[in-house]
Amino acid sequence: MNRNLWLLTLAQGLFMTNNVTFIAINGLVGFSLAPLGWMATLPVMAYVLGGALSTGLVARSQRRFGRRGAFQSGLLVAVLSCLLCALAVAWQHFWLLCTATLVAGYYSANAGLYRFAAAELAVPSYKEKAISLVLAGGLLGAVAGPNLALATRSLGSYPFLGAYLALAVLALLSLAVVSAIRFPETGAANRQDSGRPLSEIVRQPVFVVAAMGSALGFGIMNLLMSATPLAMQTCGFTFDSTALVLEWHVIGMFAPGFFTGHLIRRFGVRAIMACGLGLNVACVVIALNGVELHHFLMALFALGVGWNFLFTGGTTLALQAYRPEEKDKAQGALNFCVFSATALSAFTAGALVTTQGWFWINLASLVPLAAVAVALALLGRIRPQQTAA
Repeated sequence: MNRNLWLLTLAQGLFMTNNVTFIAINGLVGFSLAPLGWMATLPVMAYVLGGALSTGLVARSQRRFGRRGAFQSGLLVAVLSCLLCALAVAWQHFWLLCTATLVAGYYSANAGLYRFAAAELAVPSYKEKAISLVLAGGLLGAVAGPNLALATRSLGSYPFLGAYLALAVLALLSLAVVSAIRFPETGAANRQDSGRPLSEIVRQPVFVVAAMGSALGFGIMNLLMSATPLAMQTCGFTFDSTALVLEWHVIGMFAPGFFTGHLIRRFGVRAIMACGLGLNVACVVIALNGVELHHFLMALFALGVGWNFLFTGGTTLALQAYRPEEKDKAQGALNFCVFSATALSAFTAGALVTTQGWFWINLASLVPLAAVAVALALLGRIRPQQTAA
């Protein structure tokens, strides 16, 4: 870990603080402002959708302004969107809140590239560990996000008005951190839209598997995580129990970042992604075996660790799919897959758990997991043939 990687890890932690706080309060604020009850989660949906829609614009800004300039622009948008959210609360305007969270998606799409920038700040032999350790910075968000929402909830004339203002200050702090990072210089050739066409890049088996592992792993994690509070409420658990389960889930997501890179380096990226799949299946098996507190606790913790292995592995695998001059469009395409899967799962989680139940939503999640398993197995057969050729 060099100075730049430590600073990027801190920026990742501040980004996840923003994310966790947004997830914690947007639904509650939306519920208080929405004209109809079913519209309460639209601000949450708008945040994820904004990220998906921004991936192309983010890729172009990364290519034109480089890592530092693009990340700085994303943080300026974060400040603006948080202030718009605060204004929406002060004016009690639901659609302004949705617009503000949609704009905030640009920051999310930009900061989603921190993990790729980590690989560029390390020597080639350390790139897996660099990605893993920067993702581990999310532990800061796991601790700071809920506490920030709680501490600032009553500041201001309306609930959570102070929380949005605090997030604007947090974005300014992150802007100072990112401005202090010295990213590698990007050559003029790499700043142009050069290299192979995107259609050729995304058709490669290694890219397909990386995208499936990252996107479907993120989608399944978000689907089951979003459905858990509703399922636990239906089973009669208090919010304290739900908070405990979600806390250990988030710890499972980010704590393995301190050693996932070492495991990938030692056992290979496909093996670790397969372990991530196994942990996702274990989550489903535990969830299907009961609805006591320990079932939810163990299932969600396994889900968090499984996500870490799949997402870190998918990111590492994606590095093999493109050349330096192709990184912006390739990374943008990968992030578009991740945001799209997350948006779909966020949209369907509430509807599925309320209409089909906790049992069937877990059973259905085995289908995309099986698809990733088949893709990993096929890649294992294709890669040795390509190496021999």
